[in-house]
Amino acid sequence: MSLALCPGSFDPITLGHLNIIRRTSQIFDRVVVCIMVNSSKTEPMFTIEERVDMARKVLVRFPNVEVETPTGLLSDYVKKFDSAVIVKGLRAASDFEYEFQMNLINKMLNPQLETMFLTASEKYTFLSSSVVREMASYGADLTGLVPCEIIEDVKEKAKIWRR
Repeated sequence: MSLALCPGSFDPITLGHLNIIRRTSQIFDRVVVCIMVNSSKTEPMFTIEERVDMARKVLVRFPNVEVETPTGLLSDYVKKFDSAVIVKGLRAASDFEYEFQMNLINKMLNPQLETMFLTASEKYTFLSSSVVREMASYGADLTGLVPCEIIEDVKEKAKIWRR
């Protein structure tokens, strides 16, 4: 059984994330979306529990996708699985540079680890969780940016975030 891990902070999950996860679920038998804490992101909009709830709400449509919240290094977490592949989405050259560096570090820590890069669908190349958080904080329409199941969650949270 083939297994892919899709790690990220998903703060919040966007239609770009959903596109990568959907495509990954068509390639692999099982997909684990790993909602991680990113220590370089100082002020998340959502708690990890809220991000898990939103992801599960959205990803229920994919029967071979599950959500977990590993702690620690991804290179260590992957060891709990037999031949799992990390799948990362790339929007632009800057994403490639960062993700390639992370791949090299993960490979140094765990030489068995493989990473696969999927390029974003062109309509999502501009989209990031940071863009969604910024737009939501100004009350912008989030249609076409985040899954419809969580638009209200994001709008409500944005009303109190950064106050």
